Amino acid sequence: MEMKDQITTKSMPYEAFKDNEYIEGLVEELRASGTNVLVGVLDDLINWGRSNSLWPLTFATSCCGIEFVSLGAARFDMARFGWEVARASPRQADFMMVAGTIVHRMVPVFRRLYDQLAEPKYVIACGGCAISGGPFRRSYHVAKGIEDIVPVDVFVPGCPPRPEAMIYGIMQLSRKLKVERFFGGVNRQEKESDFEAIQQAKKAQAETVSAD
Repeated sequence: MEMKDQITTKSMPYEAFKDNEYIEGLVEELRASGTNVLVGVLDDLINWGRSNSLWPLTFATSCCGIEFVSLGAARFDMARFGWEVARASPRQADFMMVAGTIVHRMVPVFRRLYDQLAEPKYVIACGGCAISGGPFRRSYHVAKGIEDIVPVDVFVPGCPPRPEAMIYGIMQLSRKLKVERFFGGVNRQEKESDFEAIQQAKKAQAETVSAD
């Protein structure tokens, strides 16, 4: 990818990111579909503002939440990135920072909060419990990863992940915003209707297996 097309953020070198192929794929997708010059410039301007002022919806349920809280302290200071406006209301947030274990009784509430986020909305799965169930994966009461409940944009592994890893994860989300098309649709991994169809198919398959 040419130097002028390298998508980075917060003065971090392009080579320091580990998933450049995915970002380059999004750029090629936009080029293939074409875009108006004026609309493209407006996209760049709006996405520059959005990527530098991401407001998280706090959804901390266990030890990962303590690591996320430390981002607001002086040592890590997420205010220097424009992320410090952590909201308690989904109607005022840009993305969900899911930090911790999601039990089955919490799933309906979690999904409701996601649905109340304004579009475009994003989700970061933070820690082993949110990604796959973590050490409770085979237990009866913990959801085996939130990607079966909501679409996930960024995964931050760890148990719990360090604050530096959380900063890196939000920076990756910031890069993704920079290559989106704000006018005429946002690039997502899958549409919400497709996601719902996939989950229904998984549920039907699980019921069939249990019946057999």
